[in-house]
Amino acid sequence: MSELWDGQGPRPGPGAGDGQGWDHRDVPRFVVGCDNDEQDIYQMETGMNDKMFQEEDMEDDDDESQSERQIVVGVCSMMKKSTSKPMTQIMERLSKFDYIDVVIFPEEVILEEPVEKWPLCDCLISFHSKGFPLDKAVEYAKLRNPLLINDLNMQYFIQDRREVYRILQEEGIDLPRYAVLNRDPDNPEECNLVECEDHVEVNGEVFPKPFVEKPVCAEDHNVYIYYPTSAGGGSQRLFRKIGSRSSVYSPESSVRKTGSYIYEEFMPTDGTDVKVYTVGPDYAHAEARKSPALDGKVERDSEGKEIRYPVMLTAMEKLVARKVCLAFKQTVCGFDLLRANGHSFVCDVNGFSFVKNSMKYYDDCAKVLGNIVMRELAPQFHIPWSIPLEAEDIPIVPTTSGTMMELRCVIAIIRHGDRTPKQKMKMEVRHPLFFDLFDKYGGYKSGKLKLKNPKQLQEVLDIARLLLVELGQHNDCEIEEKKSKLEQLKTVLEMYGHFSGINRKVQLTYLRNGQPKASSEEEDSKKDGPSLLLVLKWGGELTPAGRVQAEELGRAFRCMYPGGQGDYAGFPGCGLLRLHSTYRHDLKIYASDEGRVQMTAAAFAKGLLALEGELTPILVQMVKSANMNGLLDSDSDSLTGCQQKVKARLHEIMQKDQEFTPEDYQKLASTGSPSLVNSMKIIENPVKTCEKVYGLIQSLTSQIRRRLEDPKSADLQLYHSETLELMLQRWSKLERDFRMKDGRYDISKIPDIYDCIKYDSQHNASLGLEDTPELFRLSRALADIVIPQEYGISKAEKLDIAQAYCVPLIKKIQLDLQRTHEDEAVNKLHPLYSRGVMSPGRHVRTRLYFTSESHVHSLLSIFRYGGLLDEEKDQQWKRAMDYLSAVSELNYMTQIVIMLYEDNNKDPSSEERFHVELHFSPGVKGCEDEENVPLGFGFRPASSENEDKKPNQGSLEDLSQDQTDQALHVSEPINIQRRSPMIRSRKAGSMEVPVYSRSSTIVCTSVSPVCAAGFEGCSMVPSIYPLETLHNLLSLKQVEEFLNRVCESSNEAQASTMKGEAAVTTLFFYFTPALFNSQSQTSLYSPQPHLSSSGSEASLQPPSQPLWRECFQ
Repeated sequence: MSELWDGQGPRPGPGAGDGQGWDHRDVPRFVVGCDNDEQDIYQMETGMNDKMFQEEDMEDDDDESQSERQIVVGVCSMMKKSTSKPMTQIMERLSKFDYIDVVIFPEEVILEEPVEKWPLCDCLISFHSKGFPLDKAVEYAKLRNPLLINDLNMQYFIQDRREVYRILQEEGIDLPRYAVLNRDPDNPEECNLVECEDHVEVNGEVFPKPFVEKPVCAEDHNVYIYYPTSAGGGSQRLFRKIGSRSSVYSPESSVRKTGSYIYEEFMPTDGTDVKVYTVGPDYAHAEARKSPALDGKVERDSEGKEIRYPVMLTAMEKLVARKVCLAFKQTVCGFDLLRANGHSFVCDVNGFSFVKNSMKYYDDCAKVLGNIVMRELAPQFHIPWSIPLEAEDIPIVPTTSGTMMELRCVIAIIRHGDRTPKQKMKMEVRHPLFFDLFDKYGGYKSGKLKLKNPKQLQEVLDIARLLLVELGQHNDCEIEEKKSKLEQLKTVLEMYGHFSGINRKVQLTYLRNGQPKASSEEEDSKKDGPSLLLVLKWGGELTPAGRVQAEELGRAFRCMYPGGQGDYAGFPGCGLLRLHSTYRHDLKIYASDEGRVQMTAAAFAKGLLALEGELTPILVQMVKSANMNGLLDSDSDSLTGCQQKVKARLHEIMQKDQEFTPEDYQKLASTGSPSLVNSMKIIENPVKTCEKVYGLIQSLTSQIRRRLEDPKSADLQLYHSETLELMLQRWSKLERDFRMKDGRYDISKIPDIYDCIKYDSQHNASLGLEDTPELFRLSRALADIVIPQEYGISKAEKLDIAQAYCVPLIKKIQLDLQRTHEDEAVNKLHPLYSRGVMSPGRHVRTRLYFTSESHVHSLLSIFRYGGLLDEEKDQQWKRAMDYLSAVSELNYMTQIVIMLYEDNNKDPSSEERFHVELHFSPGVKGCEDEENVPLGFGFRPASSENEDKKPNQGSLEDLSQDQTDQALHVSEPINIQRRSPMIRSRKAGSMEVPVYSRSSTIVCTSVSPVCAAGFEGCSMVPSIYPLETLHNLLSLKQVEEFLNRVCESSNEAQASTMKGEAAVTTLFFYFTPALFNSQSQTSLYSPQPHLSSSGSEASLQPPSQPLWRECFQ
């Protein structure tokens, strides 16, 4: 029975402690073959002296009985490989087999000597690398006929990616969709390649960007990934690691014009690759690492080694590993797996490859190789041997103990970051060319069409140019499109000199009977017949400040995860970063189709996961934004019937040239919101205030014109490369549009005015324009009324409009909470390799939804007015509602965060097993005096209602400590007496939050920002308000029942609406199950049991009458 050395100290044997009394069989036979047939024994870690086996000794051994002859395993490879740490570690262990000797072929012999002079061996481990003479190795194998660990002839195929893909296909192994482009080196231009701006066509096969371009030679590691213009364009260029870099971003978007390549579909892997290492068909070790395509930075530990974490392979992936090993006849074989959309794809086969820095793998690999050698050769050498039977390794996963709530799920809905002012121009068009374009891209299917990609925008520009030419040649022609608007359309589309889907878009909406004329710029006459409403949108780009906000918030967001305390959890191997890199973090990031939203999501991901470099690669790999059927997008130009009525009533109230009466306060502030009441008090008379605003805008444009006339200001560059001319254009347009022909004011322009003055006050204050503070104050007061009230004036209206916007998102949140406990289908860390990882069984699901203001307003309305809790029966909820009522603006980076905790000590069927918390931040701090800004009651405060119940406030386990899991016992909660949310203390960094003492007990104290990092979350971002807890004792059952009621009432409301308007059907009703199947690793819509949770029975009672029913009664 053979014995496998455990790699810890010298092998036991006679005289093992003093180096005396060892016979040659006790010495690990790990030798180097030499020219004169002398064999040098390497000095081993046991401290033994070197011994020389002379040729006579070898001959003496041959004279012994056949049963005692040693099996010689030869290692034939380049010296860099044969003397590497993994090879040395494994060969040392292999030589501990009683009947196995290991011989290393010297590199000079391999390169310079004929194969007849190479050392003899019974088993050959040989593999190709740069400079290795594979032909000679094949010749040696034919001459000596040793047992081959890795087939040599197949290694020719592994060097050609075309052959690798062919073999994989023949074996039925999934791989990305691909096409091969073979070029004749003498005529590189003669090939079946058609390159367009956002796709290539190879041999008739179309590959939209992003796609991957791989050289056919496997030794060439210069793999390029090309990105679409909608994500910023350019390419990521991968290469063999140089120092701490494995790729760089390039602005070049054109494919290479020489050489042969494989073009393949890009697989979204959420930024992680899996490397698989087989040792025979029945053993596979897998490691996760950060994808080199993400930001090109190689993550290294304190010893300079690349950080990788072993992960569990699924049953299907184990079968793939077996197939790869057998198909390529490589016992020791490495290959790359891409886990995307719930499937695993093989994208590369590397051949002979060892795992680095894993003692467990070294033990396993030597054991498996030794058993293979002995099984094949022991019988012919008459060596008594049988495969040792060992107890099966059981993957025991440590679980938590004691009273501890484990974070299981984080769901966040986040508004985009700071942007340039949005600008919009509407025009009614009737020319046949516009109708042809509408038909070409399928506009008649839904009655709406959105044009964003460069080809589509170019077609719109071509039409505008053509119509302007015709207008110039024939003044009496039948072109109904207004010349000034066509010119503006042309000017905007020609901006920047190139198209990008991120900064401009055109929307077309079919109008059966044309559009009523209301705007000052519309024609007075109205023609019958159908028309198209063309809406051109530009601006609204994420600013550099917005990117910084998102990245900083992402970095701070880590602090909410286990081990997140301190310095944003920025040190390696801690908190969220450790969870994510060890495949215990199930992260999905969704974004609407707006460029600023997508870039915010990418910047947030960059900070969250400590990535580097450009946002485009992160956006393409980490952010999902396609084919979401309205999950996060909304067509603000298509309003529900309720929203149209609300806007009409709002306009009516705001057009009265008199001070607000008590009746107006009742009409406009029916919810009693303090922020709304305060704004009405500032305005007093809406028409007079609009007149003041209009006069201030006129003053502003006059000042800008004078600056333009000043030679000193000719080349003045404003923020984000804006010029004075562009600044004047946007303010002049607002001046024209705000005051209509009849002398009334267009209330719908108030948000745009506030948008512009807020932008200039923050970014262009150095211009020193007069009266900007007053314009900011008045326009903000007007905006504080108009913006939130556009989403409903009464509670019932707010709910009705909110459901139209975000019921699909509500349903998705519901599914996220329901499926969190099903970890069997997600990828896990391998527990047997998880030294230094406290909780290999821990798995946290994170779902981040980045969207625009409309969805944030709507979702908050549903939580506030949908009947989640009764304010009269739940004091914490009442305080939260008072706080939200005092918040006047949902600014950039507003966050609504839902956190799900699990108490593993409770029975799985117990209602006390799960616990939900709801948090909120109004986002970026504005320009106003912060003394007037309401703040809530801190992040995760103790609850006064439950002092006697010892509630579990949750735990944030410190993963930076390398020890076993311990319980965090909850102390007696302390009632935090907070001031009114309107007048909370502004002492910097002073916040009463729960923190952990050394005795692992939750206590309440006043701490510095650094100490509170794990709980204050985004308070560590100076420009963003910290998260405030709305409620931290919600039951999951309670939340589920509430979300169910919202969805059910939405269906009832829609059924009622459809009776009157059959056309209004698709905004939230067609939320299809197939929607998310392609976006997640498992089907989100398979029937699953609901989770149960703990909570106060008193807070389960909804209001007596669901408010959303009022609109339909």
